[in-house]
Amino acid sequence: MGRVTAVADDRTMLSKVMSVEEALAPIADHSTVMVGGFGGAGTPVALREALALRQLRHLTMVANNSDFGSFLYPGGLKRVICSFPVGHTAPQVLAAVEAGDVKLQLVPQGTLAERIRAAGAGLGGVLTPTGLDMEFGAAYQEMEFNGQRWLLVPALPADAALIKGAIADTRGNIVCRYAGINFNPVMAMAARYTVAQVERVLPVGEIDPQAVTVPSVLVDAVVELPTKTAEG
Repeated sequence: MGRVTAVADDRTMLSKVMSVEEALAPIADHSTVMVGGFGGAGTPVALREALALRQLRHLTMVANNSDFGSFLYPGGLKRVICSFPVGHTAPQVLAAVEAGDVKLQLVPQGTLAERIRAAGAGLGGVLTPTGLDMEFGAAYQEMEFNGQRWLLVPALPADAALIKGAIADTRGNIVCRYAGINFNPVMAMAARYTVAQVERVLPVGEIDPQAVTVPSVLVDAVVELPTKTAEG
């Protein structure tokens, strides 16, 4: 999966707007897939559920929560990396974890954000004191720097990211609003292939550049799904 998947368009000469099926087609078995959102804000539910319908195998899903029950078909969900194992389908996911069918890695929210950001910035990892002398911190290398103890946690890249915005232009410049920003920009940075679910698409030039949250260089596909369509 390479960056920038585009098709010719008479209005813009380079449009990334396409159907859900076209947008999700490059995502393959064994992928690590990030899903934006914080609680109910900025979560690309329609893209997530459409991906589940493809019945891909051995997926690692990364998100703030663990609402991935739709991936619990045989051989589908391999691992969940999240901060809070909550969500509408979290009980089913936790049951699969307890049964040994799915692996769960809990990462403090700030550490999760920094690991993702580090991947997008091309860094190998970050130093954090979070987790020192705690059970989950034992998985990371401890080191001393400037007279302080730190844990070296690795960057967290992804094969694909599903993000959500309010508005996009046909080139793939995305506007996220308020709490809907959350993990969406950093996940787009950290992924090799990014699909954005938006409520409205505008021609190039109609979005104030200062309002762009995720620039088009980080977005490979745009799917226009108004709220009623996405929910229903």
